[in-house]
Amino acid sequence: MKPMTKNLWREIRASRGRFIAIILIILLGCLTFVGVRAAGPGLNESLTTTVQDLHLSDVQLMSTTGFTHEDVTTAAKVSGARAEAVKFTYATGGKNANVVALYGYQAGQQINRLRLVSGHLPQAANQIVLDAQAKSAGYRLGQTFSFDRGAQVKRRRFTIVGFANSPLYIDNSLRGAANVGDGTVDWFAAVPASQLDVPVATLLNIRFASLQGHNTFAKAYDTARNRKLRALKRVFATRAKARSREVYDAAVKPIAAQAAKLATAQHQLATAKAQVAAASHGTVTTTPAIEAQAAQLKSATAKLTAARQQAKAASVTTYTWQDRSDLPGFAAYGDSSKRIAAIANVFPVFFFLIAALITFTTITRMVEEARGQIGTFKALGYGKWAIARNYLIYACSAAIIGSGLGSVLGNLTLPRFILMMYDQYLPLTTTVRFQWGAFSLALVASLLATVGAAVVVVRRELQEGPAALMLPKPPKSAKRILLERITPLWSRLNFNQKVSYRNLFRYKSRMIMSIVGIAGGCALLLTGFGLRDSIAAAGSRQYSQIITYDALVQLADHKHNAAHRELTATKQYRSSTKIAANTATVRHGAHSVAAVNVFTPQTGAFDQYIHLATPAGQAIRLPSRGAVVSQKTAKLLAADVGDRIQVRLTSGKTVRLRLAAITRNYMGDYLYLSPAAYRHAWGQAATPNAYLVRLHQQSKAQRQRLAHRLLATGGVLGTSFTADQRTTVNKMGTMMTPVVLIFIIMSGLLSFIVMYNLTNINVSERIRELSTVKVLGFYDREVTMYVARENIVLTIVGVIAGFFVGNGLLWYILQQASTAQVMFPLVIHWPGYVVAAVLMAAFTGIVMLVTHKRLQHIDMVGALKATE
Repeated sequence: MKPMTKNLWREIRASRGRFIAIILIILLGCLTFVGVRAAGPGLNESLTTTVQDLHLSDVQLMSTTGFTHEDVTTAAKVSGARAEAVKFTYATGGKNANVVALYGYQAGQQINRLRLVSGHLPQAANQIVLDAQAKSAGYRLGQTFSFDRGAQVKRRRFTIVGFANSPLYIDNSLRGAANVGDGTVDWFAAVPASQLDVPVATLLNIRFASLQGHNTFAKAYDTARNRKLRALKRVFATRAKARSREVYDAAVKPIAAQAAKLATAQHQLATAKAQVAAASHGTVTTTPAIEAQAAQLKSATAKLTAARQQAKAASVTTYTWQDRSDLPGFAAYGDSSKRIAAIANVFPVFFFLIAALITFTTITRMVEEARGQIGTFKALGYGKWAIARNYLIYACSAAIIGSGLGSVLGNLTLPRFILMMYDQYLPLTTTVRFQWGAFSLALVASLLATVGAAVVVVRRELQEGPAALMLPKPPKSAKRILLERITPLWSRLNFNQKVSYRNLFRYKSRMIMSIVGIAGGCALLLTGFGLRDSIAAAGSRQYSQIITYDALVQLADHKHNAAHRELTATKQYRSSTKIAANTATVRHGAHSVAAVNVFTPQTGAFDQYIHLATPAGQAIRLPSRGAVVSQKTAKLLAADVGDRIQVRLTSGKTVRLRLAAITRNYMGDYLYLSPAAYRHAWGQAATPNAYLVRLHQQSKAQRQRLAHRLLATGGVLGTSFTADQRTTVNKMGTMMTPVVLIFIIMSGLLSFIVMYNLTNINVSERIRELSTVKVLGFYDREVTMYVARENIVLTIVGVIAGFFVGNGLLWYILQQASTAQVMFPLVIHWPGYVVAAVLMAAFTGIVMLVTHKRLQHIDMVGALKATE
C-alpha cells in the first residue's frame, strides 16, 4: 500500500468521529430529501397500481333512458375501449335504514372488480356481498340483510356471503351522495343482476387499455383520457338520438293501440250521429247517449295526447359523464399527495441546505487543521495532486457513503411509513419507485459540499510554502467589541463572561455558522409543528369564526312550509334563515373559477350564520352594488377590490359585477350578493331556495334522522351538515400527521448532530487554548463553562432567529401546499415554540455534557507542544 493511501486510512481512523458525523449529516439530509420527495409519487403510484389491478373504469356514463347492448357496441367504436353495462340503484335497508349503493353483479365482470376481504361473490339469487365497512356495524357472514319496501329489488331478504372493497370507493369514510334516505351513502353492495328490479342497465363503465400505463394522477393520463372522452361524446351524440327513438317507439306502442281503438270509437260515433240525423230528417243530430260518448272520447283523446307528450319527454336521452376524479375520495387523495409533493419541494430542500452548509464547514475545518501535514508532504517532495487527492478521496468517500445510504434508506422507509399511515383508504398495493432524479441531486449537492470544500481549501493551502504550512496559524487578535462600549453593563460582567463574549466576536465565521445551524434546526422543528397547527386551523377557523350555521337545507320548488315545520319541530333546532343559493362560473381576464357558491341572503340576520370580514379582520356589510368574493377565489382570479368580474349562473345568464370586497375564507369558493345587488345585476329578485340552519349539538345518528325526515316532506332536495365537512378537514390534517412527524423527528436529529459537530470543531480548533486555561488552574467545570457559555449565547440567538426563519419557511410551504379549494392560515401555537426551544436547549445540554467528559481527559502537555 502506498504511503499516501496508508495515511488516508490512518486519517480516517484517527478522526472517525468526525468522519462518521459528516456521513450522518449527509445521510440525514439525503434521507429526508429523497424520502419525502418519493412520498407524493409513491402515494400516486400505489393507488394507480391498486386501481389498475382491480380494473377501475376510466369513464362512467349515466343515462336518463338506460343502456342496452347497442350502447356497449357504441362505446367499443372508440379505439381501445372496453365497456360493461351495469344495473345500479340506490336503496335503503339494514338495521338502521342505511343508504346502500346497490350494483347488479354478473359473473365474468371485468371492470371495477371487487376485492374480497372474506367470503365469496354472489352465486345464488338470495346472496349479497356487502361493503367491508359494514362489518364495523356488526354484520357477519351468514346473517340476513333486508331492504326496505320501495327498494328496486325482486326480493327484500338476502344472505350475506361476502365482504369486499371496490376501486370505486377508495376512501373508507366516503361513499357519495344518494337520492334516497338521508342523502348520504353508507355502504355499497352487490346482488345478482337478475335480482334488481330495473328494466335496463343504468350505468355504463368504460375502460381503455392504452391509459393503464399512465399514473392516474398525472397530466399525461388526464390529457389522454380527455382525448378518449371527446371521442366517446362524439359517437354517443348520434347514439342518443337513436336511443331516444327506441324508448319513444316502445312507449307509444300501447298508446298507438289505444289511439286505434279511439279512432274506431270516433268513427262509430260519427256513424251514430249520421243515423240519428237521417231518422229525424235532420231535425235531431244527437242524443244524450251520443253526447256522453262524445265527452268520453274527448277526454280519452286529451289523455292520449298527454301520454304522447309524456312519452316524448321521458324518451329524451341525456348523458352524465364522470371520470375517476368524480369518484368519492379520489380528488381528496390526489390533493393530499399533491400537498405532500408541494411540501417536499420546500422543506427537504431547506433541510438539505442546512446539512450541506454544516458539511462544508466541517470539511473546511478538517483541511485547515491538517496544514502541518500538508506542509510536511510538500517538504518531502509530494506533488500538489498527490497531496490534494488524499483529502478529496476522504471527502468524496463521506459524500458517496452518506448520500448512497441516505437515499436508499429514505426511498425504502419514509414513503412506506406514510403509506402505512393512510389506513383510511382501501388497502393499497405499495409501489415506490427509486427516485433517481432526487438521488442525483442529493449526490451532486453532497459532493459539492464535501469535495467542493476540500478543493477550495486545499488549493488555498497549497499556495503557501512548506515552512509557512508547518507553522500554526497565528491566533486572531482580540478586538474591542460593541459590548465593551456599554460601560454600565460591561463593568458588571465577571472575567469569564468577558472572555466568552470576546471569543464569540473573535471567531465571527464560527459564530455565524453556529447561529445558522441552530437557527436552521429550530426553524425546521417549528415548521413541523406549524404545519400540523395550520392544517388543523383551516377547518376550525372556517367552521367557528366564518361559517356558524350547522346545516344547509336545499329546498324543492314547493312545500317550503312543510320543510320549515319539520325543522322547527326538531328538538335541536335553534334558528334558520332563507337564502338564494346558486352555482356560478366566475371569470376575470384569462382566469376563471368554476362551481363558485353564490349566496344571497333574504333577511338581515345573515351575519348570525356567516361572518364576512376582510383578511385583516374588519367586518364587511354586503353592498347594494357589487359582490363580495372569498379570499382564495379572488387569488385564483388574480382580482382585487375594484376589478370587474364576469359571473355566469347555471341558468346561463352572464353579468359583470364590481368586486366590492374580499372576505376571509379558508375552504371553498364563495360569492356573496345583497338582494339589491342581485336585483340590479340580473333584473329580478333572487329566488330563495335554501335554509341556513343553526342547531344544538347533534350526534351523527340524529343528523341522519333529521335529513331523512326532511327528505320525506317532499320539499327538500338534500341536507349537508358542516359537522361532516369539519370531519373531512380534520381527516385531511390526520393524513398529514405522518409527514409532520417525520419532519419533526428528522429536524431534531439534524439539529443535534449539527450542534455536536460544531461544538466538536470548536473544541478541536481551540485545544491549545483550553489546555492553557486548564494548566493555569481552572477546574474541569470552569473549563467546560469556558466553551459552554458561548454555546448558550449562540443557542439563544439561534433559537430567536429560528423563530423568524421558521415562520417565513412555514408561510412559503403553506402557499405551495394550498389547493384550488383550500388555503391554510399561518398558525403556530405556543407549545410549538416552547417544544422547539426546549429541544434546542436540551441538545445544547447533551452536547456540553459530552464535551465536559472529553475535556476532563484532555492531554494538556501533548496539545501544548503539538506545534513543536
